[in-house]
Amino acid sequence: MAVLTIRTLPDPVLRQKTKKVSTIDRSVKKLVKDMSETLHAEDGRVGLAAPQVGVSLRVTVIGLPDEEDIVLINPQIVRRKGQRLVSEGCLSIPGYVGELYRAEKVTVKALDIKGKEVRIKGEELLAQALEHEIDHLNGILYIDRMENMDALRKIQPEDNEI
Repeated sequence: MAVLTIRTLPDPVLRQKTKKVSTIDRSVKKLVKDMSETLHAEDGRVGLAAPQVGVSLRVTVIGLPDEEDIVLINPQIVRRKGQRLVSEGCLSIPGYVGELYRAEKVTVKALDIKGKEVRIKGEELLAQALEHEIDHLNGILYIDRMENMDALRKIQPEDNEI
């Protein structure tokens, strides 16, 4: 396993729509392990999508505090409910957070690391992380969802980010 380099704007990989994973082979499993290690090396962060480490595949890892990592391969949001204003940051846009609207609840279907179809229902932070990471897989960054760029603010290094 290895801690991978986080890609930041304006790296073009962050703006590309990712490719669907056709086979969960050894290379995909290694990518997931490396992404998980990278996520945990970035203390206080919640999620990481493959484009953020330079890989244009539909793979994401979400690590909520005190819970096992959620690995999603080829995830799709199948339902959104409600709306709430959140403060959000991103490893690929270091030093900033912004305010934007995210769903209160989301349902996602995806494959797990074994290739089994799973459905994840998330509320609050998990819903936000699911939307944020799946946006990455579609070449969308949280700043693209902001209604007003004046809501983007510079933060101190100890502030947490998604």
